[in-house]
Amino acid sequence: MTFHRAPLTNHHPDSSLCPPNHKHTSSGKPLHNDCPGRSYSQVICTCGTWQFKGPGKGYVNESRKRHLATHTPPTPTGPAVLRGLLRLDLP
Repeated sequence: MTFHRAPLTNHHPDSSLCPPNHKHTSSGKPLHNDCPGRSYSQVICTCGTWQFKGPGKGYVNESRKRHLATHTPPTPTGPAVLRGLLRLDLP
């Protein structure tokens, strides 16, 4: 089964990756001494056909969730289907 992911990453004004331990205010101003601030957030889906980039982390994350919801889970096959059909809860 293939599950798609779209990790959210934050980036500095020079497009370098902002590490997760660099905390920011909601407007992107740095709370870490060595951080120039968050310029934009970006998500790239593992499906390979979708990516989104924007200045607002909340909106980018909301778009990420909406996109991931469009991926229908694959139909299970094999033993997983059989386990679902077996009733092991009988007294």
